[in-house]
Amino acid sequence: MAEQATASKTVKFIITRQDSPESSSYTEEFELPYRPNMNVISALMEIQRNPVNKDGKSIAPVCWESNCLEEVCGACSMIINGKPRQACAALIDKLEQPVRIEPMKTFPVVRDLVIDRTRMFNALKRVKAWIPIDGTYDLGPGPRMPEKKRQWAYELSKCMTCGVCLEACPNVNEKTDFIGPAALSQVRLFNAHPTGEMNAEERLEALMDDGGIEGCGNSQNCVRSCPKGIPLTTSIAEMNKQTTKHMFKRWLGV
Repeated sequence: MAEQATASKTVKFIITRQDSPESSSYTEEFELPYRPNMNVISALMEIQRNPVNKDGKSIAPVCWESNCLEEVCGACSMIINGKPRQACAALIDKLEQPVRIEPMKTFPVVRDLVIDRTRMFNALKRVKAWIPIDGTYDLGPGPRMPEKKRQWAYELSKCMTCGVCLEACPNVNEKTDFIGPAALSQVRLFNAHPTGEMNAEERLEALMDDGGIEGCGNSQNCVRSCPKGIPLTTSIAEMNKQTTKHMFKRWLGV
């Protein structure tokens, strides 16, 4: 009896679509047979295999992005039932129906659920979120990081550039050039690295420019929404401290 009930059960979806960056968005409804342990990505895959809407009309397959399917790559970020999150980790059994799926609004839409994350990647370039090592020869193992520092730095390194924290932040929108919490946290990570700290002042200068750390309104939405549990507000507080110290050093000519 339980198997018969499962076989007759369906899942309803309302997906916000957009055919091109210039076109208007619209919603389309779908109804799929329920399967145990379904997630949103498996539902989108089912729609892709059989692109038919709730009315039985054949339509263009829904476009979305995904890669690892295990909450590591960050590619499948979208708004599910009003909350920005990873579609691969969104289990149908834990979602209210109908399941409403939308693209994240902070970034320009390319098509359907596919977005352009250029804003976030440009912010990471602006703060030089990498370890600068020149040359093609072997430089050896490099300096060691104390274990206590390594432990909290590892938590910051979990960032998968999914963009969820930028979507949740009310200060990241089309009216501002705020770089967002992800880039701020990455400055803390790379400034703590024994090699990365050589460019620490350059990163702090970038944070002190327009759209830098002054754009944070301390709403704390970012830390509540981060799928990896990264202590973003702790990083922002630390960057406030470091940029303030750097500012006084500049004034004093130290």
